[in-house]
Amino acid sequence: MMLSWKHLILLSFIGCLGGDLLLQGPVFIREPSNSIFPVGSEDKKITLNCEARGNPSPHYRWQLNGSDINPSMEYRYKLNGGNLVVINPNRNWDTGSYQCFATNSLGTIVSREAKLQFAYLENFKTKMRSTVSVREGQGVVLLCGPPPHSGELSYAWIFNEYPSFVEEDSRRFVSQETGHLYIAKVEPSDVGNYTCVVTSTVTNTRVLGSPTPLVLRSDGVMGEYEPKIEVQFPETLPVAKGATVKLECFALGNPVPQINWRRSDGLPFSSKIKLRKFNGVLEIPNFQQEDAGSYECVAENSRGRNVARGRLTYYAKPHWVQLIRDVEIAVEDNLFWECRASGKPKPSYRWLKNGEALVLEERIQIENGALTISNLNVTDSGMFQCIAENKHGLIYSSAELKVIASAPDFSKTPMKKLLQVQVGSMVSLDCKPRASPKALRSWKRGDVIVQENERISFLKDGGLQIVNVTKADVGTYTCIAENQFGKANGTTRLVVTEPTRITLAPSNMDVSVGESVILPCQVQHDPLLDIMFTWYFNGALTDFKKDGSHFEKVGGSSSGDLMIRNIQLKHSGKYVCMVQTGVDSVSSAADLIVRGSPGPPENVKVDEITDTTAQLSWKEVPEVPPSEVSGGGGSRSELVITWDPVPEELQNGEGFGYVVAFRPLGVTNWIQTVVTSPDTPRYVFRNESIVPFSLYEVKVGVYNNKGEGPFSPVTTVFSAEEEPTIAPSQVSANSLSSSEIEVSWNTIPWKLSNGHLLGYEVRYWNNGEEESSSKVKVAGNETSARLCGLKSNVAYYTAVRAYNSAGAGPFSATVNATTKKTPPSQPPGNVVWNATDTKVLLNWEQVKAMENESEVTGYKVFYRTSSQNSVQVLNTNKTSAELLLPIKEDYIIEVKATTDGGDGTSSEQIRIPRITNMDARGSTSAISHVHAVSSYVPVVLFFIVNALWRY
Repeated sequence: MMLSWKHLILLSFIGCLGGDLLLQGPVFIREPSNSIFPVGSEDKKITLNCEARGNPSPHYRWQLNGSDINPSMEYRYKLNGGNLVVINPNRNWDTGSYQCFATNSLGTIVSREAKLQFAYLENFKTKMRSTVSVREGQGVVLLCGPPPHSGELSYAWIFNEYPSFVEEDSRRFVSQETGHLYIAKVEPSDVGNYTCVVTSTVTNTRVLGSPTPLVLRSDGVMGEYEPKIEVQFPETLPVAKGATVKLECFALGNPVPQINWRRSDGLPFSSKIKLRKFNGVLEIPNFQQEDAGSYECVAENSRGRNVARGRLTYYAKPHWVQLIRDVEIAVEDNLFWECRASGKPKPSYRWLKNGEALVLEERIQIENGALTISNLNVTDSGMFQCIAENKHGLIYSSAELKVIASAPDFSKTPMKKLLQVQVGSMVSLDCKPRASPKALRSWKRGDVIVQENERISFLKDGGLQIVNVTKADVGTYTCIAENQFGKANGTTRLVVTEPTRITLAPSNMDVSVGESVILPCQVQHDPLLDIMFTWYFNGALTDFKKDGSHFEKVGGSSSGDLMIRNIQLKHSGKYVCMVQTGVDSVSSAADLIVRGSPGPPENVKVDEITDTTAQLSWKEVPEVPPSEVSGGGGSRSELVITWDPVPEELQNGEGFGYVVAFRPLGVTNWIQTVVTSPDTPRYVFRNESIVPFSLYEVKVGVYNNKGEGPFSPVTTVFSAEEEPTIAPSQVSANSLSSSEIEVSWNTIPWKLSNGHLLGYEVRYWNNGEEESSSKVKVAGNETSARLCGLKSNVAYYTAVRAYNSAGAGPFSATVNATTKKTPPSQPPGNVVWNATDTKVLLNWEQVKAMENESEVTGYKVFYRTSSQNSVQVLNTNKTSAELLLPIKEDYIIEVKATTDGGDGTSSEQIRIPRITNMDARGSTSAISHVHAVSSYVPVVLFFIVNALWRY
């Protein structure tokens, strides 16, 4: 790749900075927002905010409706930092869409669009309004006709003179949509002058129209008539997610109509819905997708009813599911940058670089919102913005792309100066310089180039690994890192030492009270290494200062012998010599038995004295080991050992605890540790060297302040399993109905270290809200799961992972499926049956699905006798069915529509009475009876006289 001299100078400059100065592209702290300026306000200016941080500090420019604003040339604009100040705003010149651009040497970002609007309310024209003449009992609409304006308005009406305002009730209604006054039924008390009052909610300006006189006609009273709906909502009204929607409905009529509301699909209103102004207004706060649908206003009086319908559709402005983040990447690498947003309709995406539309070419592509740039070069660096938009709005996500081109550098990640390892061990030498692109690495030992062989291998990260290390491997190792911008070296000195060995170990001893003994602990070690001896008595570190009258270390530099003077019974127990160097550690243990006349029991107590008994208590060593020693489970690299604690009455005194011993199956030496709490039922040994799901022999002993007691019998337990490392494959999701999705997968390959597979966890979520996901678990032999209780017609995302007692493995790739629409809420209507002595013929009306419901694919007829609980089902794609039934007793029948989303609402249950024997002679004549469900009375049977029926 060729770089210009400017880029090389920049790279040199950045290298010289050494990280002391952190360059950063601009990032918005504050962005302009939509503003409404009240015309006539005392304020003579408006400020649109814009502030960004960055290093170097950004400078700013603005655009109005896509054209640059030049404050130096236009006196009405001024920049205050990044803020744009509009002086003496004018609605003819300054209305429009504003955007702020922030720029520094690393790039440019552009703010969201901010609309500036002007709110004003002009006066009514002063012409007089015509008199409105109506009959008593007639309905009337008085028109307001607001004057020219901008911004939201509210309406009221004055009756005759201020401050007498028209009070709204079931008879009078002021629409906040049209401003008109509606009187359902005029009464004599309504005669007078009516004045429309219009108020700007932004400027608080109020203007009054000319009075409208209302008089009664003298040609009689209006008779009763059915409701006529004058105020109604649009046939289709889009509503934003989270918005509050108000639907108006009012009718004229005599008598005064009553207003009621309902959903066309028959669903009940949610508790958040409010009815206001005597049911004239339906208010839905915090509008959500489930609130969408068809709504009906029903106006009714004794003369009839009328219905107005309208559909509320749901839309959502885009909102981010996945933002882009700053990326620092090496030259010649490939970039994959993804931004994702949700919204309704589904958002589309476009990208900007430094405030301009990104120019696509062969190596720069955009697909489904994701930006890919292959073979990056330094000129690709800059500020990028992903824009997600639908017809209701757009959002911006900004991030900086830094394409780094630099020579290898070990200053931030230096190699270790010295490594000390044992003969026969394995060692890895790291070599991780910073370099862009990645550096090629080679190794030397002294002046000799290192070659791979059966013991030496080069690691993928550039490191060097040596197994079965020998003294011949000692030396200085140099890593040479090189790319097209330069070369750098790092060195590590490798020192190989002999393993430390105990040449004279302590042995079990049996001594008498008062004697002095030496427990030997002598070692052979590499002279290059410092050595340290420590002793443990019954699991506790020996304090030679505190116990100096009995314990003393003796011997030379390679000896850590322990002398015990004037041995007492309390010195019985287990002694461990621990030898440590900077490279390794070894230990050896011995049991010391001290014999002598037992001293008097300690802490003898007499309790609970009665006339004939007394209870004594005192302190001996414990005699009973724990029972139920077992274990297993836990997390990776753990060995879990469990037991039933020894009851207090068997502990024989204070200082009671447990000695836990364990070893891999087939190994001679035991590893021991002490658990000091008498109530503890378990011990967990953690070590990276533990092989997952391998057998260990374990035993648990007891001790107290007087000494050690016996061990439990040896038992075997497994170490913890290794959690699964592979994700399930071939994951798929299939929608079964409006509330169910089935997820299936292939089992993961299993290995011994994984132990026992407990099962699979299925995680699922909707609307891209992964953080609020749910999950279900299935047993290990299952390869599918059914997700139930889901929302209808919603896309759900799901992923699967395996788990065992050690934990869960990685998730599979995410798949998705969309639940079906809900089945129709309308049941099959007007079910009619026709029965003979051998069959029943059924007919019903077709079910028609609404737009938000699944299409009908057929019908199911459910039937059973009245004495049975088991139901039989007949499927048909027609609106009729024939059942071949011997009518020996009553039959109960229901009909449901079937859809991809499940079964619909059931028809009314119908009972077909059994056909009785009217004559024992068994005539075969038969007469059919046809019944409409709506008129059928089950307990009444109609028969034709002398008709003969048989079973």
